[in-house]
Amino acid sequence: MPRETISISDPSVESLKILDEKGQVDAGLVPELDDALLLKLFRAMLLGRRFDERMLSLQRQGRIGTFAPISGQEASQLGAVAVLGPLDWMAPSFRETAAQLWRGVSMEEILLTYGGYSLEGDKGESQNNLPISVPVASQVIHAVGLAWAIQYRKKKEVAMAFLGDGGTSEGDFHEGLNFAAVYQAPVIFVCQNNQWAISVPRKKQTLSKTIAQKAIAYGMPGMQVDGNDVLAVYSAAKEAAERARSGGGPTLIECVTYRMMMHTTADDPKKYRSEEEVESWREKDPITRFQRYLTEKGVLSKEKIEGLESEIKNEIQEGVDRAEAKMKTLQDPIRMFDHAYETMPSHIAEQRQEFEQERAEAQEDERHG
Repeated sequence: MPRETISISDPSVESLKILDEKGQVDAGLVPELDDALLLKLFRAMLLGRRFDERMLSLQRQGRIGTFAPISGQEASQLGAVAVLGPLDWMAPSFRETAAQLWRGVSMEEILLTYGGYSLEGDKGESQNNLPISVPVASQVIHAVGLAWAIQYRKKKEVAMAFLGDGGTSEGDFHEGLNFAAVYQAPVIFVCQNNQWAISVPRKKQTLSKTIAQKAIAYGMPGMQVDGNDVLAVYSAAKEAAERARSGGGPTLIECVTYRMMMHTTADDPKKYRSEEEVESWREKDPITRFQRYLTEKGVLSKEKIEGLESEIKNEIQEGVDRAEAKMKTLQDPIRMFDHAYETMPSHIAEQRQEFEQERAEAQEDERHG
């Protein structure tokens, strides 16, 4: 029997860029955003960068533990998360600090988490945000499960999962995309392709020309955007959210961006990448280009930027003060048994009781020398 060619309809992938490195835009592609939202986005990006810098200082002083810096990836996070409503769900990885702040997670919560005092389990139902997920790509299947539940309940919400380019090498990524496409779950996968999976470059992650094209194999739309262009990210995410809400199923968005700092504060990027590479990406800084655009548009001025910097500095200091005050009240290790289960299983209750007994005996021994 002769070989036959199977025709795959329109296997192309779109690439979107609206705002260039000089702050110039393609007027025909600019999304309709009022000045208030543009300013809110800029302030959120600036807050994300300055909070990142302060957390690095705190970590180097030993006041919090290791964390994953976000500098350079503010646009890919905030452009995407800005299209979500309060009832939508966000499933972050471990590098979405700016998105968390936008979604209502307080600075003290974030600092407490990286200080070893996780309060994720007892925040109640006020936020539809999952905790950060350190196991790579595991949050993808969590987001798909949430989206499937939304669909089952015939709601109009969506779920959004963030992941990095390294996450696309994990089985959870592929299982999640396949399930989401088969069941047309209302979920948006936002891949922040920051070029490095710790020390492994993107070219050693996959031979695919783009990450976005991986969507084709699963039968869903995929789009690549300039991840340092907040307007392009917003437009792509808005389109994906509208598709999901209308029953059109999932979308994969690849945000091409760059991790300006280390993978985590336990990492030394100088061991595996050059300063020349980093500097070339600094010229594409998402905050600088957005600032140029908004200044030209008349939304920002030198005085306005100085005012925002001052506000943000004070806001961050207040967050640090609240977090460090809270840390002093959370010293009791018995808290590790709380909020893991809605109803504590008997074996956990037994472990808690044993811990309390051992601690009481140790305290008694200490009192008697």
